[in-house]
Amino acid sequence: MGSWTLLEAAAWSAAGLWFVVLLLPWLPWWPGPRLEVAGAPKEAPCLDGITVLIPARDEAAGLPAVLQALRAQGQGLRVVVIDDDSSDDTAEVARRLLGGEGCVLRGAVKPPGWSGKLWALEQGRRLVETPWILLLDADIVLRPGLLDAAYRKARAEGLDLLSLMATPRQVGFWERLLMPAFVYFFKLLYPFRISNSRWAGMAAAAGGFVLLRAGLLECIGGFGALRGALIDDCTLARLCKRHGARTWVGLSRDVRSLRRADALAAIRDMVARTAFTQLGYSRTWLGLCTVLMVLAFVVPLAGLWDPRAAVPGTLAWASMSLSYLPTVVYYGRSPLWALLLPAIGILYLWMTWVSALRHWRGQGAGWRGRHYARPDAARRSG
Repeated sequence: MGSWTLLEAAAWSAAGLWFVVLLLPWLPWWPGPRLEVAGAPKEAPCLDGITVLIPARDEAAGLPAVLQALRAQGQGLRVVVIDDDSSDDTAEVARRLLGGEGCVLRGAVKPPGWSGKLWALEQGRRLVETPWILLLDADIVLRPGLLDAAYRKARAEGLDLLSLMATPRQVGFWERLLMPAFVYFFKLLYPFRISNSRWAGMAAAAGGFVLLRAGLLECIGGFGALRGALIDDCTLARLCKRHGARTWVGLSRDVRSLRRADALAAIRDMVARTAFTQLGYSRTWLGLCTVLMVLAFVVPLAGLWDPRAAVPGTLAWASMSLSYLPTVVYYGRSPLWALLLPAIGILYLWMTWVSALRHWRGQGAGWRGRHYARPDAARRSG
């Protein structure tokens, strides 16, 4: 038997990498933990201990569905919509739908150093008088009974922060191809079972739905403690854990995102907004990430064209597809979509490089018509 070729060795390394992912004891590829509602509640639960804060910027089209779903959650729920300098009639729509059951706050001009969402939430926080706060994105719809289930779980298990990752919209081809993978990759980066442990070294949250104790938020210094964070959800969870809080993050098909991403460019911009931030604006980490993703997704495909690397390449492809299959099925897609993970991984690597290139060009992160300058520390990244 001759010596291995470079491609053959790389293909066996890729297969070994995916075997390790499958065998990790915390199962980052499995779609769980989760929180879902068995059925609609027979009686409207009392939710007067919760204030919902909804930062809204140009959300007039989606707010009706969001607020109607909130109305169906239970009695006594207080809702505060913060109009974040919208150019449409977001405030008018919210005021009409809430009536006397909530409050619409016209946001003040954003101070330097704040992200728009966090500044809106900080203003809303000042109106909270309840022991619990729900941070809800303006494109998130809840199934009846979901908020009560989350509220009960948080109190029963002594949680200080409970977050649920919304089921992404999957209408067009690109959404079906890439959005379930967004959740899959997030869980690989932030394994939920480790994030839910008491270990402060890892914390995660999904910003679309975050239920937390108002006193805890006050303890960490409000949203001012993370005012410039672009990955604000995980930053919030990390700060809470540092203060000894118990956090929990999970999936739910009863929390549904209405955010449209029909075109590839829309998903690219969503990922590129924070991908390089996730790597600490570091060229070193970008290089390591590139090598790892090429090994994981490109090498198995290349191996299929080389007879000597075909076996490990096939094993790697089969293993990665097997790891992605539960996520695909959980979100109601055909199992055949799992076979496309190599192409999906390559596209996410491209988006990561788009994020880095935009950063180096001084474009900063852009979202909802706003652009945020890169932090000073990023200019010194190595």
